Amino acid sequence: MDEQDLQARLSAVLPSVRDNAASVDAGADFPKTSIEVMRSTGLLGLTLSPDVGGLGASPEQYAAAMAAVAEACGSTAMVYLMHLSAANVLAAAPPTGHPDVLGDLASGAQLGTLAFSEQGSRSHFWAPVSRLTEVDGTRRLVAKKSWVTSANWADVVVASVGSVGAVAPTDCELYLVDGRARDGFAVTARFDGLGLRGNDSAPIDLSVTVGDGDRLGDASGGFDLLMQVVLPWFAVGNAAVSVGLARAALNAAVAHVSESRFAHLDSSVADLPTVRAYIAKAWTDLAAHEALLQSTARRMAAPDDGTVLAVLATKAGCNEMALSVTETALRVAGGAAFSRHVGIDRPYRDARAGFVMAPTSDALYEFAGRALCGMDLF
Repeated sequence: MDEQDLQARLSAVLPSVRDNAASVDAGADFPKTSIEVMRSTGLLGLTLSPDVGGLGASPEQYAAAMAAVAEACGSTAMVYLMHLSAANVLAAAPPTGHPDVLGDLASGAQLGTLAFSEQGSRSHFWAPVSRLTEVDGTRRLVAKKSWVTSANWADVVVASVGSVGAVAPTDCELYLVDGRARDGFAVTARFDGLGLRGNDSAPIDLSVTVGDGDRLGDASGGFDLLMQVVLPWFAVGNAAVSVGLARAALNAAVAHVSESRFAHLDSSVADLPTVRAYIAKAWTDLAAHEALLQSTARRMAAPDDGTVLAVLATKAGCNEMALSVTETALRVAGGAAFSRHVGIDRPYRDARAGFVMAPTSDALYEFAGRALCGMDLF
């Protein structure tokens, strides 16, 4: 994809996304208008092949776009991330019974999401406790999924389930579930979270009949798709969301301390050396992790033996960086940062989601440590 084309499309949508962000957050409202604007510019097909109507963006362009959207609105970025994560795994293993799904996801005619996490396995999203059943040749996917982004809005849901007769937690399969039918698809709660308040991340109960035409890849091949496709695309996109949120908070803090003055001293808050030092340290942390994100995204396009380690470390590192940078933004802006007009409170709250979002930072650091020590991840 041409870089100028990408920037032009982003420039066309970001003002609207930014303008809607406060109301989306305040009312915990799904960012419908923002998603509609992104649909109109073709950005919902960002990473899909031009053969199905997509834009064919590289992983590096994907990361840059995700960070830009997150800087404008974290909730919109989360919806966008899950849509593209679903689209990318469907592109890697298209279900034979849904020949038009990639074109519909690329055009935005359908919105996609993932349904992996379950209460029983919590943040270990790769290990569903639900099991596929088969009676007289009829397969049923019955599962209680948690934290499903766009739960009330998704048309295409990629759901995981343990294989029939699964022995190991990693014996699983992925299926396309039609979210539009809502038959056997029940949203069981409303999301009211600390941050990312408009992403409609809610639990759903699934009880649907599925067949070979709904399955992504081969029987019992779900774990490989989770590790080889979903994890890198989701982890890098999630890291990019953290970068965008940190950038938004830091920029707001710099603007505030530069403009706010001590009238009795005839100086600005930025005249305080400690404030400048905090800002410089936060910027250095952000810049270092932006570079790590870009490097990992490039490695996704040409994977090598170190790509998996880079993916694990990038999500964990960028998530933790966003916690630190948004905390610093709040610190240097002082009491004013507690009011919504400064623009720090929303990215501060939104950034708290990344490090507890599966796979969590603690789990990722443990996996990365295994990889560094030459141990098997599972």
